[in-house]
Amino acid sequence: MTDTKTLGRRAFITRGAIGGAAAAAATTLAAPAIAQESPTINWRMASSFPKSLDTIYGGGEEISQRVKEATDGRFNLQVFAAGELVPGLEAINAASGGTVDCAHSVGYYNWGQDPAFAVGADLPFMLNARGKAAYMYQGGGNDLYNQFLAKHSLIGFVAGNTGVQMGGWYRKEVNTVADWQGLKIRIAGVAGSVVEKLGAVPQQLAGGDIYPALERGTIDAAEFVGPYDDEKLGFVKVAPYYYYPGYWEGGPTVHLFINQARYDELPANYQAILRSACQASDQNMLAKYDYKNPAALKRLVAAGAQLRPFSEEVLNASYQAALEVYADVAAKNADFKAQWDAVQEFRNDWYLYTQTAEYQFDTYMMILQKNGALAPSAG
Repeated sequence: MTDTKTLGRRAFITRGAIGGAAAAAATTLAAPAIAQESPTINWRMASSFPKSLDTIYGGGEEISQRVKEATDGRFNLQVFAAGELVPGLEAINAASGGTVDCAHSVGYYNWGQDPAFAVGADLPFMLNARGKAAYMYQGGGNDLYNQFLAKHSLIGFVAGNTGVQMGGWYRKEVNTVADWQGLKIRIAGVAGSVVEKLGAVPQQLAGGDIYPALERGTIDAAEFVGPYDDEKLGFVKVAPYYYYPGYWEGGPTVHLFINQARYDELPANYQAILRSACQASDQNMLAKYDYKNPAALKRLVAAGAQLRPFSEEVLNASYQAALEVYADVAAKNADFKAQWDAVQEFRNDWYLYTQTAEYQFDTYMMILQKNGALAPSAG
């Protein structure tokens, strides 16, 4: 005969066994759902930059690494340097056509195909890097850019910035507009259209072809990026005059251009991780250039670079030439006009603001530096 206590114990054990089995079953059933939400995906990313430019090329690698870590290795983006899969200037088109899944590039490389590509990257006399970030992230700039990119089966996310670039290397001084007449300069896209109005002859050359062209005198000048990247290519040995600022690239924005169909196929969490990785790379690239450029510039000066500011005459003529180019393009291209009109409105307010606290603080600190007051204290 079984007593009441024994029955109670059996019932408890039975209920526990059923509960444990149910929990185990739930875990077993949940596993496929988790796996389905986090599939293994392998993408190819075409970069427009060579590996030697570790900071700007490295932005693509950083995106890849962050995405891999955040997905426990399930979402992988293999980065290919310029020329490994497609030429650097063809990376965006490769993503648009689906040859690769995405491209780490700069929109103004496609200026010749459609000038509207350039606005998301940079235009002469546009914004500095901080103003560009405000416009793209908070002012609707990137959303407007993506409305245009959708026509090319692309979606893009801001993924890097070099900061204001230098005006390039010149074999002779260019103090007046007359000095630009017949000047053969390695420069392309919208900037090439601007200097052409000054009488220059723009040339489009790959990074590796610039030095020998300068050395032989095939070209008279070349713009590239800034001190850290320019130092690697040795321009100081063949063109000593180093001009600034590169008014055509005040805040050049690098994007990750993604094939729209491939992006739409991603799980929502992968999309979010990819967007976050792009924004992290954007901030980190600018920080790297800001950290590395000062020391590189000092080394270049020590090696013989002669720093020269563009004269007010040259800057004023260039600004008017840029406005002429924009008016001509906007009259023919609605996508360019929509983006250009939007950024102009913000640009006016941005420089109204930055001439107050930001400008005054920076100016005072520069005066202290010039007077030696920022030198490390002996004590």
